[in-house]
Amino acid sequence: MTRILTALLLAIVMSGCSLLPEQIDETKAWSAQKLFTQAKEAVSEGNYEQGIKLFEKLESRYPYGSHASQAQLEVAYAYYKDNEPESALAALDRFIQQHPAHPHVDYALYLKGMVNFIEDNGLLARLSSQNLSERDPRAAHEAFLAFNALVQRYPDSKYSADARGRMHYLVNALGAHELHVAHYYFTRGAYVAAANRAKYVIEHYAATASAEEALAVMAQSYGHLGMKDLQADALRVLKQNYPNSVWLSGPKANAPWWKLW
Repeated sequence: MTRILTALLLAIVMSGCSLLPEQIDETKAWSAQKLFTQAKEAVSEGNYEQGIKLFEKLESRYPYGSHASQAQLEVAYAYYKDNEPESALAALDRFIQQHPAHPHVDYALYLKGMVNFIEDNGLLARLSSQNLSERDPRAAHEAFLAFNALVQRYPDSKYSADARGRMHYLVNALGAHELHVAHYYFTRGAYVAAANRAKYVIEHYAATASAEEALAVMAQSYGHLGMKDLQADALRVLKQNYPNSVWLSGPKANAPWWKLW
């Protein structure tokens, strides 16, 4: 009898649960405009997760409305602010691909550059004693490509001036990164790798401050390899382009890899 009563009570409870009303989605009847406005407000207040949810609902419910494309861009910004770079980049790539003629593509490219720029922010400052040959400056490269696309396609955009300044920083950062990798190889006796990495700096970052020292690294590396002709060529180019170079006057306190000629 006890078992029967227990079974009956359980059945009643389960039946009662099924009769409970489902959780009501208060946004179900919202217009696209209200979803957009509420999402923007959430983001402005720092509630990025809520803003993202509302923007995604807007795009799902009103995919062909006037707010849909803008919602894609806004959700990318919200992901960016919420420290979700991969989601932000995915949203931006989708927006640029689906809306190549949108009037805000310039902003999308700028934001794409910024997401990558922040992702790799401080590349120069973080060049330290770590194994630099294992570092991946991909984010810096991607940031440069996005900024470059912006200034090439939209030279008069209000974002282009800032993008140019960041490109200048990135080029110098990438050149410094490659030079530090050359140092890494040199100090470990990998002179072929050091010479090749220094040559890469000269070929791709000739306008940066790293080019001068890269020539010195090349000359020293070739000297250790017994390649006297190549060493002489590197020294000649160094003297021609930087006649007053400090790297021509002896060892430097800030470069333990350096030796007298």
